[in-house]
Amino acid sequence: MGLISNGTTIFDNGTVNVGGSLKFISKATASASASIEFTLGDLKEYKFFFVNMHPSSDGAYFEFQFSTDSGSTYATTITSTSFNSAHNESDSVALIQYVTADDLAQSTSFQRIAATVGADNDQSTSGSMQIFNPSSTTYVKHFISNLDVYNPNDYSASVFTAGYANTTSALTNIKFQMSSGNIDAGDILLFGVN
Repeated sequence: MGLISNGTTIFDNGTVNVGGSLKFISKATASASASIEFTLGDLKEYKFFFVNMHPSSDGAYFEFQFSTDSGSTYATTITSTSFNSAHNESDSVALIQYVTADDLAQSTSFQRIAATVGADNDQSTSGSMQIFNPSSTTYVKHFISNLDVYNPNDYSASVFTAGYANTTSALTNIKFQMSSGNIDAGDILLFGVN
């Protein structure tokens, strides 16, 4: 039997009902792709899952940018912050640091969300990113990401990035790419929350 409050089941058989449901929207598979683009709609939240995003160029950054004009241009003003923790295979590096090179301050550049991804056959980056209420024409649009990177120097880095697209225009599209070279392989899965 579930816990019921005002006619709504909140807890039922060990699960929590928070009102919204995660629904699969689409999947894109990279194969020597210059970039991968998605169209955003009017859902309150979008969640991307990145699975083994593998660059063609050693040390490339995985990054994104928004469009407000159906993908004609990708130059939305972003303000963000970024930090990472890292540990290498030889146990000689263990750190946590703020990364000023990966934050943006009212910039239209692409936002880095995974730093220096290795291009060896077994190296990639995986993780997730959320965008909140991109179709709002009242508020800025917040995003949060966390990706783990297998770096060219054989260490794991967990990269945390958050910020906002500083526009009251609706975000219509998002583009993902590597800072240099192609996305050789990997899957991006897009889910939405009502």
